[in-house]
Amino acid sequence: MMYTIVAQILALIGIASVVDGAYYLPGVTPHAYQQQEPVKLFVNKLTSTKTQIPYDYYSLPYCRPKKYGLQSENLGEVLSGDRIEMSVYKLEVKVPKSCEVACVRKLKKTEKEAFVRAIDDDYRVHWMVDNLPVGTYSTSTDGEQYFVRGFPVGFSSGSAKTPKHYLYNHIRIQVQYHDDVDYEILGLDDNPTTKIVGFKVEPMSIRHSWEGSGDFVPGQTVLSTCNAMNTPSNDPKNYLSVDRTAGDLVVFTYDVQWEKSDTEWSNRWDVYLTSNSPNEKVHWFSITNSFVIVLFLTIMIAMILVRALRKDIAQYNDPATLEEAKEESGWKLVHGDVFRPPVEHPMLFSVFVGTGTQLVCMAIATLTFALLGLLSPANRGSLVTAFILLFVFMGSFAGYNSALLYKTFRGLQWKQNTFLTAFFYPGIVFAILFALNLLLWTQGSSGAIPFSAFFTLLFLWFCVSVPLVFLGGFYGYRREPPTFPVRTNQIPRIVPVQPWYFHPAITCLVGGVLPFGAVSVELFFIMSALWLHQMYYIFGFLFLVMIVLILTCAEISILLCYFQLCSEDYRWWWRSFLHAGACAGYTMVYAVWYHLTEMEMHGFVPLLLYYGYMSIIAFTLFLVTGTIGFYSCYWFNVQIYASIKVD
Repeated sequence: MMYTIVAQILALIGIASVVDGAYYLPGVTPHAYQQQEPVKLFVNKLTSTKTQIPYDYYSLPYCRPKKYGLQSENLGEVLSGDRIEMSVYKLEVKVPKSCEVACVRKLKKTEKEAFVRAIDDDYRVHWMVDNLPVGTYSTSTDGEQYFVRGFPVGFSSGSAKTPKHYLYNHIRIQVQYHDDVDYEILGLDDNPTTKIVGFKVEPMSIRHSWEGSGDFVPGQTVLSTCNAMNTPSNDPKNYLSVDRTAGDLVVFTYDVQWEKSDTEWSNRWDVYLTSNSPNEKVHWFSITNSFVIVLFLTIMIAMILVRALRKDIAQYNDPATLEEAKEESGWKLVHGDVFRPPVEHPMLFSVFVGTGTQLVCMAIATLTFALLGLLSPANRGSLVTAFILLFVFMGSFAGYNSALLYKTFRGLQWKQNTFLTAFFYPGIVFAILFALNLLLWTQGSSGAIPFSAFFTLLFLWFCVSVPLVFLGGFYGYRREPPTFPVRTNQIPRIVPVQPWYFHPAITCLVGGVLPFGAVSVELFFIMSALWLHQMYYIFGFLFLVMIVLILTCAEISILLCYFQLCSEDYRWWWRSFLHAGACAGYTMVYAVWYHLTEMEMHGFVPLLLYYGYMSIIAFTLFLVTGTIGFYSCYWFNVQIYASIKVD
């Protein structure tokens, strides 16, 4: 019964997030095209799951227009490596074209080798029409078709030692459209306005030939392999090879087909977001099962904890057993030391908690905007832009919480504390990004962040985030620290020898399991979106996962803190942070497993990129989960020690 109810709830939230993701940002209106109106086809970039290094479309010797400057892009697009440029392909609404010649290129040896490397590395081409990314239909191992973005540069065949490489030089462009009013049914003669609702291609490899023995002259020479009377097709006997022994002349051609569709403009992203991918059924079952398991675990932990605490509090507050309780071991015996500030690195601890608070607020705000449909995939780069801007504007939360906690520890160097809060985490992330960016620059990748974007990031950091952190730190340090329900003794209590299973390494291993189990399934699909260039759209599921992650981090931290206090060990500050933060360690182990089982990367630079970005993600998760664990234990300790009578 519970399994069915949870499955229904998850289905409703998942469907709601898909519906939200199908719409554009509020205020963005669709473009209504007239008959024969020109439609711009933009080229974007080349991507590969093997190298993880994106390149500009024109880094390969494709057909170039005379002017192909970059289109205006937002910060998220630039950081994602998008490079939107004009193309030579000419489209007109509802005007079909057959075997149009894009250009004729005489390839040099180095240009052939560039195509061969791109084919070996499984690079895919990305185009756009009316803000829709191009896609093709692929077939899974069980024979089902699913829609994937981009199309391959070419393909290879033959043995591994002597492979043959073939280039897709003919592209059949298929554009789906939806008329605003069906004039044929209404009997009207006017031309309806049209909206583009789909964009896919069918790539082909054709070794073109033409009549006569002279050179090919665009606009005059007629192709015999591709013309109005001869429909082009993939003929294995006539593939275009780009190996060294092949000819140098390549004719790039294309078809344009316009297909009427019943899909409305508001639903045109459904094929990208709800495509029948091979993992879809596994996703639904696994995440539902994960929620049920985590729900049972959290209920069991909560029941054990509440029952044990109720018994302890009743015993400690019973006058008849008061003298007997004084002689027993338990968490009440450390009441005079439980709120003693940590001896080791109190400033670093407060910096971690302040930054974690900033990241938690950023994550909640971002997911809320995504649930409301404000971060639609139609608005490229919106998610990355939202992450950066929300993190910057949440700086005051970091400064305030860090300064207040540092003052609670009786710290006096609040300026140094605020300085570290403003620069520690952003500085580490910026240093890693800059090092990885140098690697991308050496590879000539379009994913390398330009200097202008770096200056923008530095401006947001130094001119917005840092002042907000200092503003929050100023008000946080001015506020009176919270009063604890029990007084702290002048002389610290000696901590007895702890059992081996209470060693910090063991408790951290136990503490990180449950939070990681809550996110493990969703983590697989998030990493597939990051590293396999798939679209991630189910923000409803992700929001639920975040709620479960918060609950599991809180409960496992409180449970381990309770056991630690019962063992008369009051050093819970760092432990509470590390127990939940250990989830990040499991995430890095999972990243290694994912690399070995799901990815086919080769080369030193792709490995550095992968583990560099995953280390940033793991460190961020460490701060987020650790902060949740600390505040949960802090609230728990205040509550239990306020509920007992202390002499």
